[in-house]
Formats: sequence, C-alpha cells, structure tokens
Amino acid sequence: MSSLPDKPASAAVAAFLSKMASLPQVRPASGRRGRLIFAIDATASRQPSWDRACQLQGEMFLATRDLGGLEIQLAYYRGFMEFAATPFLADAEELARRMSGVQCLGGQTQIRRLLEHVLAETRRERVNALVFVGDAVEEPPDPICHLAGQLGLHGTPAFLFHEGMDPVAGNVFRQVAKLSGGAYAPFDSAAPEALRELLRAVAVYAAGGRSALERLPGTAARRIAGQLPGPSR
Repeated sequence: MSSLPDKPASAAVAAFLSKMASLPQVRPASGRRGRLIFAIDATASRQPSWDRACQLQGEMFLATRDLGGLEIQLAYYRGFMEFAATPFLADAEELARRMSGVQCLGGQTQIRRLLEHVLAETRRERVNALVFVGDAVEEPPDPICHLAGQLGLHGTPAFLFHEGMDPVAGNVFRQVAKLSGGAYAPFDSAAPEALRELLRAVAVYAAGGRSALERLPGTAARRIAGQLPGPSR
C-alpha cells in the first residue's frame, strides 16, 4: 500500500437517515476518538467529486469536535492498481493538504481491495464506520459482498454514497450496505448539500452513536431522532 502525496435533502437522503435510526449504538471507548475511513473512487471520471470532497471533509471534523472528535483515514484507488491510504488523522487541515495533492487518474474500480484494507484496519483497532463515494463497479460482486459481510461481523458498517445512475453499481452498493449493517444513498452531483448532510450525519454517528445524532441541530437530526428505538444510551 502506497502513501498519499505530502502535497497537500432529497427523498434518498431522508431514506438513508431513516435507515441510520435502526443501526446499533456505536460509541468509542471513553477518552477515544471515533475512527472513520473516508474512501473515494479516484478514477478519471471522479475529479469533480474529489474536489467537492476536499471542500466538505473539514465539516466532518467540525461536526464531531464536541463529541471527543474524530480520526479520519482517507483511502482511494486510481490508475493501474494504485491504492493509497493516509494514517488516521485528527487534523482537518492536514487531511485537506494531503487531498489537494491528489489528481484522479483513469483505471478500474478496486472496491474489493478497499474492503480488504478496511477489514484489516478494523481487526487491528475498531473502525466505527466506512464512507465510500463512487459511481461504478467493474469487479465480480460476490467477493465484494463476502468482505462486506465480514465487516458486518466486526461491527464496521459501510455507508455507500452513489453518484450517477448506474444500476449495476447501485445494486452492488445496496448489498454491501446491507451485509455490513450500513446504509446506501444515491446523490446528485449537482446538489452538494445532499452529500454534505450525509457526510455530517455519518461523522456524528461514528464519533458518538445514535444518541449524539439526537443533539445534532437541523432537519436531518430531527428526522433521525424521531425514529430512534427506545431511550438514548
């Protein structure tokens, strides 16, 4: 695995947030930050989404600072079998600096390799959530789904945000979400607010669990809080 360069609400969103209400409580051990892997398809078609993610990633840190904070590892694949991941970072500026040094490059998807990486990380130390932003699947689905099931057994839900209308990708992403215990949501690249709301919600979930979402201001938080089963823990 290589390292990153040193250079630096629609109905779908509502459905995603509703799904999150049924997830088990996720709360890091006392005194520990939540750990989230933020993975992006960085093949050639993805440059606009990469640029958008660069702008939004800092908001995930801000949304969780009162919950003890969040550590985010950025992972991506691109080009000919290139896969990279940062260390887990607790500094939004450092993560943005590393992201700004990356350019998308043509190549095939490597979702299986990504999930193998996430599984290895969570075996070493619990990863509270995986976020994946992508638009295509160019690999056999069965090995991907098998790995998703293993993530579910380790308590690491995958939240897949699907850009575009590819039905093959949508079907695989839904299965990965279900098998891992996470959720799936399509989003429109022309509506960045939807992606912002989704990322913020998952960051808060990873840092503090469902009860933290009840204290999150805004429509998304109210929508989730109204569907939480039982009292907060």
